[in-house]
Amino acid sequence: MPETGSARLPTRTELVVWRSFLRAHARVTRNLEAELIAEQRLSLAAYDVLVQLEESPGRRLRMTELAEAVLLSRSGVTRLVDRLERAGLVTRERADGDGRGVVAVLTQAGADRLHTAAQTHLAGVVRYFVAPLEPDELNTLGHTCDRLSSSAAEGLDRTATVHETTSTDLTRPRGGA
Repeated sequence: MPETGSARLPTRTELVVWRSFLRAHARVTRNLEAELIAEQRLSLAAYDVLVQLEESPGRRLRMTELAEAVLLSRSGVTRLVDRLERAGLVTRERADGDGRGVVAVLTQAGADRLHTAAQTHLAGVVRYFVAPLEPDELNTLGHTCDRLSSSAAEGLDRTATVHETTSTDLTRPRGGA
């Protein structure tokens, strides 16, 4: 298993691979988003919210769970759900048994819109992600991404623990300037 931790910096070759990964991700997602917007008038983030809700029990998720699932900040997902709610694709309800919690709920119109948009999105996934790779390359990439995701999740857990024990937080604005 490769060395982990922050004791060393990446080699030139490792940086080339890292940048290649970032470039590929950016180009694929940019193309997927452009097609969704052009053909369905739906952003990739909005599509992702609809997918997450469709795949959740009862087609509903707490806003905090939704934010984590779509990798947006709480405020970002709130603004996006606001727009989806105005379009009639999502509603908000109070969480059962919790007067403070709010859940986003996929409407039937949202499910219908998702099923239509899925044709565009999934065709793009095949075009930009599946078709350029051989089956064994796709399988290897899947395993590699799973390892990267697991490793990064462990890093987030360590960071959260360190953050909780740190008394000075310079990442959040304080009252007064």
